[in-house]
Amino acid sequence: MKNDDLQADSALRNTNKKSLLSAKSSFTVEIRQEWDIVHARKIGRELSYSLKFTTVNRAKLVTAISELARNMYQHAGSGQIRMEPVHERTKYGIRVTAIDQGPGIKDKNKALKAGYSTSGGLGVGLPWVKKLMDEFSLESTVDTGTRITIVKWQII
Repeated sequence: MKNDDLQADSALRNTNKKSLLSAKSSFTVEIRQEWDIVHARKIGRELSYSLKFTTVNRAKLVTAISELARNMYQHAGSGQIRMEPVHERTKYGIRVTAIDQGPGIKDKNKALKAGYSTSGGLGVGLPWVKKLMDEFSLESTVDTGTRITIVKWQII
């Protein structure tokens, strides 16, 4: 685990998670610097603990949040990660919306294929996020920005 993650985990253990959810139903993290990515992960982790996500679902959610925030920071320079608890009759979950006003994604189909990268990386980011989540939606317009919405569900 990275040092930033260890610090976030330590802060998490000292946070009253129940009051976190009762005080607010949604959270927005402005992504402007790398430390904001850690903060977004921490909020996602706190929400998933509060909703009693399994360890595996919690890890999937936090990984997806991290990837979305990092992509936003690298490609758009800034943006927002919004998180909110959601529920249906037999399940509850967390909806995460990543919004930026960056350059947009020119070819959404290519961006969702493993191995495709515009930054020289491995090209596993968005395809992996889609695979980890139960719901995935991508909207992007060149020179306007990108909006990605994901949901991870936990069966009651």
